[in-house]
Amino acid sequence: MRKKNLSQEERELFRQSVGKVRPVKSDTVLLKKPRNPVAAPRLRHDTDTEQALDASIFVDETLSLEDTLYFIGSGLQKNVLKKLRRGYYGLDAEIDLHGLNSHEAKHQLLLFLRDCVEDGCRCVCIVHGKGYRSQEGLPVLKNNLNLWLRQHRDVQAFCSTPPKKGGAGAVWVLLRLSDKYSDDSEKYS
Repeated sequence: MRKKNLSQEERELFRQSVGKVRPVKSDTVLLKKPRNPVAAPRLRHDTDTEQALDASIFVDETLSLEDTLYFIGSGLQKNVLKKLRRGYYGLDAEIDLHGLNSHEAKHQLLLFLRDCVEDGCRCVCIVHGKGYRSQEGLPVLKNNLNLWLRQHRDVQAFCSTPPKKGGAGAVWVLLRLSDKYSDDSEKYS
């Protein structure tokens, strides 16, 4: 290739368009691939958490103080509930709803379950208490949890914990995997 001869006028025009130039101190090139940006999760509003409950499900039975809870979603094998009762799934998170009224407990529960699903938690513990201080001797939170957890779209199964872990005053809940985690597991299997 031949070197092009530029006139003085063209050189001045080039320098004006380029502007001030400073020398490069390092001439090494980094060969690392740039990281892809991480997608930020879409923020949900409280109305979205209310939609997590299916109002068509209704439980007619009222539980007493020492009654245990259990539920398994349709399409799941009975072994899943058996494994859950035996503590096969490791606990990823826990929430204590003691001392909250029904409205506050529902709000806290829905936020907790939403966060757990987004974080990829599989098994969580919800402490609700046995209801010894409840009026009329019936546990309010326990009966509400029995209904709310059955209605929640992300709950696959739940059961009362063993006596050493809280007994009839707490439940272990098996959550479905978030879509972002289930897609990753398919890639590597």
